[in-house]
Formats: sequence, C-alpha cells, structure tokens
Amino acid sequence: MAVVSKKIPAPDHVAVKTALLSVSDKAGVVELAKALTAKGVRLLSTGGTHKALADAGLAVTDVSEVTGFPEIMDGRVKTLHPSVHGGLLAIRDDAEHVEAMKAHGIGAIDLAVINLYPFEEVRAKGGDYPTTVENIDIGGPAMIRASAKNHAYVTVITDPDDYPALLSELADGTTSYSFRQHMAAKAYARTAAYDAAISNWFAEALGIAMPKHRALGGTLKEEMRYGENPHQKAAFYVTGEKRPGVATAMLLQGKQLSYNNINDTDAAFELVAEFLPENGPACAIIKHANPCGVAVGTSLVEAYQRALACDPVSAFGGIIALNSRLDGETAGEIVKLFTEVIIAPEVDEAARAVIASKPNLRLLVTGALPDPRTPGLAAKTVSGGLLVQTRDNGMVEDLELKVVTKRAPTAQELEDMKFAFKVAKHVKSNAVVYAKDGQTAGIGAGQMSRVDSARIAGLKAEEAAKAMGLAEPLTKGSAVASEAFLPFADGLLSAIAAGATAVIQPGGSMRDAEVIAAADAAGVAMVFTGMRHFRH
Repeated sequence: MAVVSKKIPAPDHVAVKTALLSVSDKAGVVELAKALTAKGVRLLSTGGTHKALADAGLAVTDVSEVTGFPEIMDGRVKTLHPSVHGGLLAIRDDAEHVEAMKAHGIGAIDLAVINLYPFEEVRAKGGDYPTTVENIDIGGPAMIRASAKNHAYVTVITDPDDYPALLSELADGTTSYSFRQHMAAKAYARTAAYDAAISNWFAEALGIAMPKHRALGGTLKEEMRYGENPHQKAAFYVTGEKRPGVATAMLLQGKQLSYNNINDTDAAFELVAEFLPENGPACAIIKHANPCGVAVGTSLVEAYQRALACDPVSAFGGIIALNSRLDGETAGEIVKLFTEVIIAPEVDEAARAVIASKPNLRLLVTGALPDPRTPGLAAKTVSGGLLVQTRDNGMVEDLELKVVTKRAPTAQELEDMKFAFKVAKHVKSNAVVYAKDGQTAGIGAGQMSRVDSARIAGLKAEEAAKAMGLAEPLTKGSAVASEAFLPFADGLLSAIAAGATAVIQPGGSMRDAEVIAAADAAGVAMVFTGMRHFRH
C-alpha cells in the first residue's frame, strides 16, 4: 500500500464555529453546551445527548439532519457518514478538500466532544456476552480518531475533566495548536486503552490464553513525585479490574502513596488474602515486596504481634496487611512501630481514632479481600518486549500432597507445611520459609543460592529469638517450605540444622532420591506439592 504524503498546515489558532457533541457519560455536557452556545458555537448532536441538550432548552441540530439519513439499527448506525467524517477530516487549506466539501454540501466540524460506550464498566460488572458486545462503541472511536488525526484544524475532547480547560482555551473563540495536539494525543491513548480492553475481553471469553497481539491499557489514577528512585518519573495507572486491593482501595488518611508503597502494599495484601478470615485473623508485614513476618492468631492483635516477632528489625518502615477488620487494640499496637502503610478490608472507628495520631501513616480500606484463585494476567516490561503470564493462583489446599519419606508428617507439621508454602509463594526466589504453629519463624528471600536462603532464614530466627528472650529459635520443630525443588541435599541439611522437622517442596529435581534419602536419614518428613511458585 502506498504511503500517503500531504503537507498539512497547522494554524496556531482555529476558530470553533461548529461542535459535535456525542457522549455516553453526560456529566457536565449540558453546562458545556450552554457555554459553547453563549460563544455562538453551533451545536450538532446524536441520540441521548441530543435529547439531553434539547430538554435543557438548547438549540441543537440532530446529526440525522446533517446526514439526511436517520439513525438506524438501534442507533448502531448514525454518524458513520461522509457528512460527518468529511466535516472532521477535511483539510481546511487544501483546495481539493474545500472543493469536495462544497460539491457534497459538507460543513466543517471544528470541535468534537465524544466519550465512549461504557464497555469497561460493563465488563467489570460481569455483563453477559451479548450485553458486553453491544457496549462496544464503533462510531465514537471512528469520530475520535478522525478528529485527532486532523488536529491541525479540529479539537477533540474525550474526557469531561477537560471541559474547563476547553472553555478556558475558547476565551477568544479559538483553540491553540498546542492544545489541539495534547487533546489528540489523549484521544488516541483513550481509544488504544478502549480497544485493549475489548481485545483482552475477547481473549478471555474465548479461552485464548496468548493471542497473537496483546495490548494492555490503563487510566491514569495519579502522578507520583518519583518512581523507585528520585531521578525516575512515575505514575499509577488502573486497568478497571475490580479486584480488591491497592488499585481500588480508599485512602482514609495519610500522604500520597509512593511508587514503592504501591508495589509493597499490593504484595502485602495479596499475601494476607491467602488466609481466609473465617479461619482466623491473619497479618502480613512486608518490606521491599518481601514478607518480614506472617502469622495467624486468635485475635487480630495477636496475629500482628506474632508476625512482628519473626523479624521486628526489618519490619521498621514496612507495610502491614490484615485479613479482617482493623480494631482499636490492634491499631494501638501497630502505631508503636514506624509503619508506612496499613491496608485492611475494613477499619472501625476506634482504630481510625488511634491512627489519626499518626497523620503521615497511610490507611487504606478495600471493602473485601481478593480471591487468590481468581484468574488474571501479570505483566512486566523487558527491553523491546512485554512478558505476560497468567496470575499465580495456585493454592496449596487444592494440591494433592505426596508424602515421599518413610515418616509421614504429623497433623501439626502438615498445617505448618501448608502455612509455610502459602507464604513462600509470595517470597522472592530463591525462597525458604520456616513456620511453626501458624507463625513464620524465619524467611530467606531473593538469594542466588537456596542454601543461602535457608541459612539467612535460620539466622533471622536466631535474632528474633534473642529479641524475644527465647531459649531457642522458633525454627526448632518447625516446618520449612521451598517454593521450588531442592536441587541438592545441602539446602535440606541447612534447614535440618536450623531445627526443621518437616519439609514441603514441589519436587521434580534429578536428585530427588538423594534429597529424600537425606530426609529419611534425619527422620524428617517430606511432602511434594508438584507445583512451583517462582517469583522474580
């Protein structure tokens, strides 16, 4: 296909004489239309927008009068017409274009105010297939893209938040080229995110795990002071997924969340959600996306205290995630330690009053816990590419655990194994987690050698024991979890040296027999899960 080349002049200021308004979100559109009318702008409109403007007493022309063709097919076809798209796409200073407009009676459209059918909202609410398809906008994106392409002459507005800026621009009845450029860029970003939502919905609905083309879109929630480091720019975009968590939470108090806060808070809440509130209160304390301590308890305050006991030093300046309503007693304990963020499904008034004494402490409430089993996508960028995978929604409760040693675990060891494996799923690889009686005893994270992770976790346990005045670390008589198979017996031997009596790991190493033999020689129980939980 030949490349079209045409020099398009870009006048600095363009008068707005005719505006086309066609919006799904009608917030502020009547007020905008009144302001435009006061400036002498002729109004064109469609369907429900036309009715809203006419009911407000405004002089507005229906697009069907311009096209000479009525809306048909339940409104599916109304603006897909040369009289509309010619008015949007015509180059005003091109003689051929001007002649074509005269020959076909096409009037110029200088301003297009358009937003789209609420596809994302319908999808998020779980609309059925026909309803979701019906909320795929066709005419809207076509007009937006046409207007944005011709931004040398046409101003396109896709966001009601930009109505005040538009009216400010129109103080003298014109818009500047710079403004039209920025609105065009925003318009293409909007249609790109819209099409991404549609394509991803189709892939999900049809069971296409990895489509040939993958687009991910989001809406700016907030810009941040900086990213991971002060020299990096950053912003938080939300996808529209209604999963309870940091993206959908309400900030009840505290400073704006930083880039690192959001990353760590997401890690914390996804981890604590592994522990269902009906099975008891749970707390996870996170630092740099890794857990410092995780515990369950007979009360929330006990769960917090037990989680903190695992590594009280690293917990300083961390993120605290809770699986149930935050109460005043627990809040009173939490504020004794410097904490960046608390996130919980609910918060009572007593807790809010306590936390108010720490105005910089961010307090987030989500309304619910995310379901760990819910499918979804996880993505990260690499140079020149995008890595996309399904969410790690494997649950140890759903696995068939295989006892591979001569000694089977006791009932308590089995519970501790499952607890440790749940936590290990959320620890950066290589991960080793010791647990005892519903409490992490030591966590080794992110080491190049699994042996080092086991040793570090043991050292953490010894330090915690000294801090608590215990005679021996909690790793004595604990269960230990490895999120991936133990490739050699050395990692197991390090865990046994720390006091572990039971081991849970995926299995699958070429040296499984060697590792099993080492466990048997030490009288240690071992189970295989058959599922790995790498996290990089």
